[in-house]
Parts: sequence; C-alpha cells; structure tokens
Amino acid sequence: MGAQLRDTATELAGVLWREHTVYRERSGGMVIRGEHVRRWISLAPAGGRDEILVRAGRILDGGTTAPARSEAVVPLSAGTDVLAAACRRLLADAASDAERVPRGGAAPGSGRARRPGRTARRKSGGRHTGFGSWVIVICVVGVIGLYVYSNATLHG
Repeated sequence: MGAQLRDTATELAGVLWREHTVYRERSGGMVIRGEHVRRWISLAPAGGRDEILVRAGRILDGGTTAPARSEAVVPLSAGTDVLAAACRRLLADAASDAERVPRGGAAPGSGRARRPGRTARRKSGGRHTGFGSWVIVICVVGVIGLYVYSNATLHG
C-alpha cells in the first residue's frame, strides 16, 4: 500500500497545485504541502484495504501546520479525479474555517481560547511570579541556608 499511496500522492499533487512538496509522514502516510496556498493534504491508509483517510489543513506563519480541519475516507480505486474532488472540498472547508478564525486566535468552541485577564495583566507590568513559584524559591533558599549552617557548625 505504501508505494501505491506514494504514487497516488505524487499524481494528486500535480493535479491540485503546480507548486508542491510531497513527503512521507512518520506514520507511513503521505503529505502534500502547497506553500503558496498555505494548505496541506495528508493521505493515510484507513480501516479498509482499499480506503485512504484524506485530511486537509492550513500552513501557519513560520511554516508549521495547523491540525486538520476536515477529513474524509475515499476509496483508493476511485481514481485521481474523484480523490482530487474530495481534496478540493476539504481544502475549501479548511479555507472557510480559516476565514472564521481571527489571526492569532483559536477557533470558536475549540477549547483553546486565551484567558483575557492573563495577557492584560502581564502587559500592564503586573505580578509575574505566582504564589507557588515563591514557595519553591523560599524552599530552595532554606535548603541552601541549612546546608551552609550545618557545614559551619561541623567545621567551626
């Protein structure tokens, strides 16, 4: 399945984008990156023998990839045209999600929203070190003081 998946990914990349990079993932799947459109497609073996899991996502600033926004299972025997149509649908979903997400923020309802008070407090010059950090600092200073005291009494 690996060689067939690689051949399919290479052929699909040529159909989708003129500029692309195709590489193998650690898990054995194939990734097609379109840097100029800031999107990626992943092809991986699915549960069935002739099925592949197709996932699509965005490429973020700096070249890192965002998690997949959409996925579909497509029969590998369906051909490149059917696979390309499925990829275009997934890419359109990923693009519409990108428009709804403000730059630098998390998707609505994703559970990864920033806490508003935290960044405002740090920017305003407020307290940086929390109570737990101070407890640790005091314990470390106490251990060092105890070491110095014990060495002074033994050798003094």
